[in-house]
Amino acid sequence: MLKLYNTATRKTEDFKPLGDVVKVYTCGPTVYNFPHIGNYAAYTYWDLLVRVLKINGYKIKRVLNLTDVGHLVSDGDEGEDKLEKGAAREGKSPFEIADFYSKVYLDNYRKLELLPADVVAKATDYVREDMKAVDLMTKNGFTYEIHDGVYFDTSKFPAYADFAKLDLDGIKAGARVDFSNEKRNASDFAVWKFIQPGEKHAMRWDYLGRPGYPGWHLECSTIIHETLGEPIDIHTGGIDHLPVHHTNEIAQTYAAYGNKLAKYWLHCDFIMIDGQKISKSLGNTYTLEDLEEKGFTPMDYKMWLLSGHYQRTRNFTFESLEGAKNRRQNWRNRIALCYQQEVKSDENIFEKILDAVNNNLNSAEAFAIIDNSKISLEDWKKIDELFGLRLIADTPDIAEEQYALIKERVDARAEKDFAKSDKIRDELLSQGIALRDTASGAVWEYTN
Repeated sequence: MLKLYNTATRKTEDFKPLGDVVKVYTCGPTVYNFPHIGNYAAYTYWDLLVRVLKINGYKIKRVLNLTDVGHLVSDGDEGEDKLEKGAAREGKSPFEIADFYSKVYLDNYRKLELLPADVVAKATDYVREDMKAVDLMTKNGFTYEIHDGVYFDTSKFPAYADFAKLDLDGIKAGARVDFSNEKRNASDFAVWKFIQPGEKHAMRWDYLGRPGYPGWHLECSTIIHETLGEPIDIHTGGIDHLPVHHTNEIAQTYAAYGNKLAKYWLHCDFIMIDGQKISKSLGNTYTLEDLEEKGFTPMDYKMWLLSGHYQRTRNFTFESLEGAKNRRQNWRNRIALCYQQEVKSDENIFEKILDAVNNNLNSAEAFAIIDNSKISLEDWKKIDELFGLRLIADTPDIAEEQYALIKERVDARAEKDFAKSDKIRDELLSQGIALRDTASGAVWEYTN
């Protein structure tokens, strides 16, 4: 049985779906710049979640949002607008920026062999629904209006601090000196922002008689309501979403629709690079393309991600990526051996691997089992289905002509024609096929 660590209860629980179809929502990216490798960690972990749900026989409807509407940089209600920042950087409109980087993100999503979501929801397609949600929250007595927007009054939602175990008194005491004296509580947040005189904001919609835009926490509540209906089974995201974004989603959903948002909440931890936070100022915002230029594939990076646990902080180094690449190559060589010899799996091997992943997505434990077990070609296919590592696709059986060359080389060695033997070996090597002579005969392996 699948067990998941539920952030809402701080316990690992048996997964029990709410209905016949498991409803899963994933907080997606803000599409304003090239995504770095850390951005894809969460989506790789949640891809494993979807894969294991499917292998366990569940039907799934999964929604992924794309934040293509301008919002402020911080979790609060101040800072620069990310889409405007990207537009200024590249001399394009915010809409062009969002369209371009949405395509980049989805292209890389496919490179990582991540299963497509059933619905990819663009925030800009739900702005009218955002307005309706604000209307409902206002009607139900949860909002108030000040000069720069409509705010959610967190004091009207007594359970506001429960999800993230927030210290609201501490938040109040730590509020900045220039904290808006119009806000009733330090934890209150904008559900709709009004564009101020002189403020540059190309993305704007008329609401309550003046131009503005939705608060960035609102889109997820609205999209979930419109595409899945609450409560959903599983809501996923990063731990940075826990204290503000997801807390606000829960409050908004209850205030607008009167419903609990999700039964299970899953949060993954951060990726560090060489022990440091990923930052442009440190020059470590590597993209998938950067890794490819250094000789690594997206599958090598995915292998590295799944070699650890989603709830642990991971430290990326190129040495560790090299290790993941070698591990994957070793697995591919074992698949190649299955084409050449009859390899029988250890008893119930895939069930053991699946049991490990069913234990709160423990892919690290599953990988250790794979490393130390005999596995047949049929079970390698199941492993590929579970992890999406292109092991089979990237390790096809060689052609009949190449097998004929291997036989010809064996005959040459038997006749002690080592010059011919070496020539055939080099010819196969140029085709990406290495030969290894063993006591039971020549074994071929892929070199790339």
